[in-house]
Parts: sequence; C-alpha cells; structure tokens
Amino acid sequence: MILASPLVFFTSIWIALMPVKCAASEITKSHPQCSSSMKRSRDNKQEARMRKDDSTKAWLLQYEQLLHIEEHDFAMRPGFGGSPVPVGIDVQVESIDSISEVNMDFTMTFYLRHYWKDERLSFPSTTNKSMTFDHRLIKKIWVPDIFFVHSKRSFIHDTTVENIMLRVYPDGNVLFSLRVTVSAMCLMDFSRFPLDTQSCSLELESCWYNRLFINFVLRRHIFFFVLQTYFPAMLMVMLSWVSFWIDQRAVPARVSLGITTVLTMSTIISGMSPSMPQVSYIKAVDVYLWVSSLFVFLSVIEYAAVNYLTTMEERKHSNKTGKPSGMYNIDRVPAMAFDGCYHDCKTEMDQTSFSLHSEEDSVQERSTGSPSTNSSQIKRRQSLGEDVGRIILENNHVIDTYSRIFFPIVYIIFNLFYWGIYV
Repeated sequence: MILASPLVFFTSIWIALMPVKCAASEITKSHPQCSSSMKRSRDNKQEARMRKDDSTKAWLLQYEQLLHIEEHDFAMRPGFGGSPVPVGIDVQVESIDSISEVNMDFTMTFYLRHYWKDERLSFPSTTNKSMTFDHRLIKKIWVPDIFFVHSKRSFIHDTTVENIMLRVYPDGNVLFSLRVTVSAMCLMDFSRFPLDTQSCSLELESCWYNRLFINFVLRRHIFFFVLQTYFPAMLMVMLSWVSFWIDQRAVPARVSLGITTVLTMSTIISGMSPSMPQVSYIKAVDVYLWVSSLFVFLSVIEYAAVNYLTTMEERKHSNKTGKPSGMYNIDRVPAMAFDGCYHDCKTEMDQTSFSLHSEEDSVQERSTGSPSTNSSQIKRRQSLGEDVGRIILENNHVIDTYSRIFFPIVYIIFNLFYWGIYV
C-alpha cells in the first residue's frame, strides 16, 4: 500500500504534464498527433471568424430559416387544390421608347408589380415590419407565371444587378417588383395617317388563362408632317399656277416650270414611302399628295391645250384666206414660239404692214410713176391680220383667265373638305 501511492502520484503528474509536453513537441515538431489536433482547432476558429464577418451569408441563412424555405414545396402554388390565388398587378410606365409604323410595334420600359399572399412565407414579428430581399430568393419560392402576349422582345434590366425586388410581410403578403422593357405588337390603322390616333394594348396572361389588357391611346402630332409634306405640296401647287401669268408664246418658261413642279411632287411622294408600311388601302396623306399632283399635272395640260388651240386657230384662218397673213405665218409659228422671247403683236403687225405698203408703193412708182392705188387691199390685209391676232389672243387669254380663277378656288374647296373630314 505504501508503494502504490507513489505510483499513483507519478501517474497523475504524467497526465497533468501531457498538454505541456504536447505544446513543447509542437514547437520542436516531435509529436505529430498533437500538431494535427491543434491545426484543426485553429482552422475551425478561422472558419467561425470568417462566417461571422460574412454578415450577408449569415442573414440569408437566417431568412431561409425564418421563412421556412426548406419546409415547404414551393414548386406548387399556395393552397394547391383549393381556390385560385388572387394576384394583383399594377404597372408604372417609365418611358415609351419607340413607336414603329413600319414594324407595327411599340417599345416601352415600366415597373411591373405583383401582389399575392403565401401563408407559407409568414413569420413572427414583434414590430410587424416587412423584410426586403433581392433576386436570389426569387428562385427558391413560388411566383406568378405572368407572360406578355404578342411580345416580340422583352428583358429584365440587370445593371448593376438584376432590377428585382421581393418584399415579404409577416402575414404572408408578398410584393414582387421588377423593371422590364417589352416590345409588343400593335395592329395600327393608317387610313387617317398622319391625322390618326392609334390604340395599342399591352396584354398580360397567366396559365390560369386570365388576360389583363392595358390600353394606351397614342395621338400623333402632325406639325412634323405639315413641315415635311403638306406645306411643300401646297407650294408646288401654287407654283404651278404661275404659268397662267406667263405669255403663251414663252414655251421654254412654261414647259420647264410645269415639269419642275411635277418632278418635285414625285419626289415628295416617293420620300414618304420608306417611312410607311406596305398597306393595301389608301392613307389620308396619299389622298392629299395625289390630288396635289393632279393639280400640278392639270396646269401642264392647260398650257398644252392653249398651245393646241392657238395652232388650230392659225390654221383655220390661213385656210380661209388661202395664204398666211402677217406674223401669224404657219411657217413662222414654230420659230416664234420656241425662241423664248416676248413679241408684241401690234408692233410686229405694224412693221409687217409697213413693209408690205413700201414694197407696193415702190413697184407702182416704178411702173406708173404715181402713188399707190391699192391702199384698200393693204388695209384689208392689215385688218385681217389684226383679226387673226385678236382671235388668237382672246382665246388664249380666256383660257388662262379662267384657269387663274378656277384652279385656286377648286384647290381651296378641296382643302376645306380634306381638313374638315380628317381633323
């Protein structure tokens, strides 16, 4: 018994000194088992410290535990097998980015918000405050299966992060908001273009087969088209009327003016085609441009009629007299008409009659040595030439005079009817 007590005493001393020996061996690297246990302890402390520093990860785990994410199957809607889940939707339009007549669509950016109640997400709260989450929690819970009908392109903004927000209230009410851009079809009616008003709708639907319509009434401002289309067309029509005040014998001036206005109207019409869809009906702008082109074309036809009637009158009077008289010689008409100069009829008639009188006087003086005795014939010729010129000028003057009055009045009446119907 006396020898046993020292043995127990030394054993207790050995057990008590073991940690010290292990610590010394770690320094000297003489005890590998003690070294590995100390390394694991140090790693566990470092991991705990890092987890404590990563507050976002810690909160996310707390939220999942608080909302009981792992305890429910969120692949099914709330109350599966029972009544449908009421989902409220509201839209806040941020901007209408573009409206394309050629593609018949419109692009807009807006905030889309969903409201519903999921009792599986309810949590106890003493302050009755909601909790807000980012897009990472959306993938773990149930959300409504809303999609856009007749959508061509759509995307959720993701700069700098996905523009998605989820807010959960203690009683299980959920607010799900996202910022999205959608390009949707819009069946437009261009029969009154550009004085039209279009109605486009954004349609949202769910596999519950309910569809929500959001209608947008788009009214077009016509000031751009007034400057680019209507006003130039009016100027070209009024410019074509200038030819009614130009002498009918100035062929180059009147023909070039008519051709210029016709070509300008063709350019205005062709300039509208690229910005318009290929539709099978007549648009309001087409009516105005084509009627304006018709007025310009008729002004050219008016001069052709004046020139034709002038030529016919000359031929008629030439056939009656048997030979051309004065300046209205059939052979001289083309040269006179295409020289582009204004000729005074009375002056040239006087010069022609004077030359004829001088020739006859000289012949009679040489033959008889006395003054002319055929003055009556000269007077008849002069009066005949004046009658031909007067008839031609009167006919031409009447046509141009009527055109100066008729064309503006009819065009004004057309504008009154046009703007009264379409505006």
